[in-house]
Amino acid sequence: MRMESVDMTAQNIEKIGELFPNCITETIDDNGTPKKIVNFEILKQMLSDDIVDTNETYEFTWVGKKASIVEANRSIRKTLRPCKDESVNWDNTENLYIEGDNLDALKLLQESYLGKVKMIYIDPPYNTGKDSFLYPDNYAMSSADYNQEIGLHDDDGNRLFTENNMGNPRFHSTWCSMMYSRLMLARNMLTDDGVIFISIDEKEITSLTKICDEIFGASNHLETFHLQVRYASKSLNEDSDFQPVMEYVLIYCKDHFTFVPQKPSEPYDLSKFCWSFEELTEGETLQIANKMVTIFKAGEWKITKHKEGKLGLLKETWASGSIVKQSGTAAEFLAKYLIDRKEADGLGVLYKIHNMGEDGLGYRYVTGPTKPEAIRGKFYSGVPLERIEGIKNGTSLKYRPIVNFYDYSGDFGNIRKEGGVAFNSGKKPIKMIKHLIFTANLKPGDIVMDFFSGSASTAHAVMDYSIENGIPLKYIMVQYPEELSEKDDLYREGYRTICDIGRSRIRHSAAMVKSSTSLLSKSLDIGFRVFKIDESNMNDVYYSPEEYNQDLLPMLESNIKADRNDLDLLFGCLLEWGLSLSLPYSSEKIEGYTVHNYNDGDLIACFDENIPDSVIKEIAKKQPLRAVFRDSSFTGSPSKINVSEIFKLMAPDTTVKVI
Repeated sequence: MRMESVDMTAQNIEKIGELFPNCITETIDDNGTPKKIVNFEILKQMLSDDIVDTNETYEFTWVGKKASIVEANRSIRKTLRPCKDESVNWDNTENLYIEGDNLDALKLLQESYLGKVKMIYIDPPYNTGKDSFLYPDNYAMSSADYNQEIGLHDDDGNRLFTENNMGNPRFHSTWCSMMYSRLMLARNMLTDDGVIFISIDEKEITSLTKICDEIFGASNHLETFHLQVRYASKSLNEDSDFQPVMEYVLIYCKDHFTFVPQKPSEPYDLSKFCWSFEELTEGETLQIANKMVTIFKAGEWKITKHKEGKLGLLKETWASGSIVKQSGTAAEFLAKYLIDRKEADGLGVLYKIHNMGEDGLGYRYVTGPTKPEAIRGKFYSGVPLERIEGIKNGTSLKYRPIVNFYDYSGDFGNIRKEGGVAFNSGKKPIKMIKHLIFTANLKPGDIVMDFFSGSASTAHAVMDYSIENGIPLKYIMVQYPEELSEKDDLYREGYRTICDIGRSRIRHSAAMVKSSTSLLSKSLDIGFRVFKIDESNMNDVYYSPEEYNQDLLPMLESNIKADRNDLDLLFGCLLEWGLSLSLPYSSEKIEGYTVHNYNDGDLIACFDENIPDSVIKEIAKKQPLRAVFRDSSFTGSPSKINVSEIFKLMAPDTTVKVI
């Protein structure tokens, strides 16, 4: 029983929605609860024969859009904590695996990887009604109130998933807000010639396209790949009226003037260059339009087709279709000036158009119609001069346009155990991802990022592509540690989160890559540094010292949280300074004190207690760009002043920081 009267307003809104669905939108009431409302401006227009006077703009909006922009720009007090034991080849690898909320990760990486990522590929939740989201998008309430409202954290403060099902009045809004804030930050990380590929299906492709048009610019929408992912002949559900077999990949670049895609190519084919002409008379030379043309009538010339094509022979091309519209070409000249000379010159005529062509011959041969009713002819061209040298040394390639349809139904059908991990949820075949990497036109050392990395298919594809093409690439993977169900087969195999699966797959794929016969397999970086997102390394007093009185301050042992180690502090400093997290690392003992050296002197740090001047001097001798110590490394202010004086004397260009 309802135990309350009928909500007539809600009923009326539903009735209006049945008649005019385009007049129903969403808003948030005073309690922060989403609800349906009528857009009366649109309703007025629907009920009027005349244009209703309103201010119109072209825009795409939803409940929570402004809040998602605010959230993208909101600072956070978090850090990346290194997990050396879970990493592979920690000291020297340039690959990153980050565990945590991808919005936090994107914020934390803004400085260190601003404008440094050449390619991003993501396969976000498709908003099928079964997807779970862990991302709040309503900030009308306080963060704590809202998190409690939607059940974002359990009683122990652990973050939970919230279901975005079809019954949610903000079904699309929630998803759009989640994507908008992340794509805003992702764009910042792309190089000027960078490109992003986003997998999606038909449910949100329209919304996603509009979002990307806003963030990246509609002119930077390069293409949408159409992918067949299921066999049309194999029914998913006999009761369904329609069977979706397609998914899509949206492709946006940061700047379409700068980005150059890699197109499929093949060695320049000479097989069609198999024709030669023999002039049996001098012919008759006339000026036609702006060209001198020699006319050889039937019987005054001979054409020969050779068995094999080679340099020095000509290629035959019909002058028809769009080719006749290309300005300054033999096809255009034939269509405009020669095709109608049938009565004057007869049929079967050969025209030699002087001062035309890019093959170095200085002319073009053109044949006129051979039948009275014919309206087409042919022209003959040699190999362009710019290609001849490349053909001789075997380097000349012919490029084809990039098509926008691919059949991956077989690859998707055999995907379950790809990468050595029987995980099928949202998995994408590495064949598809490698094709995207190819299109991105990557160079050695370029970074590929995936912040919805799942089972780490992208990392696998990056390693495979690197080996197959001799182009060593780097990657950054980000994945939330979603817990597996105890009923899951992978749980019984010892995996507890999707991150466990992803790291295992990378290790398995790396082993297969190392077994390759490629020369690059011996030197390819197959390691990865693992980081986990956590609260800041610093205690609250570090951020708000004014909140602590003088009596309390002596009781505080350190600005730094007690559970943080040297690597935590080192990489926290790297984030603060905006340094890459993937450069070589080493450590050494100086007089028993641990000294950390990042990228051969980009940053040297020592976080031990009571560091003597002799150690400080040894560090200064190395003349690092930056030196970092902790506050408790010194006994008091005189010691800190002394450190400053040592560096002024021995390494005046070093930036010294005490945390």
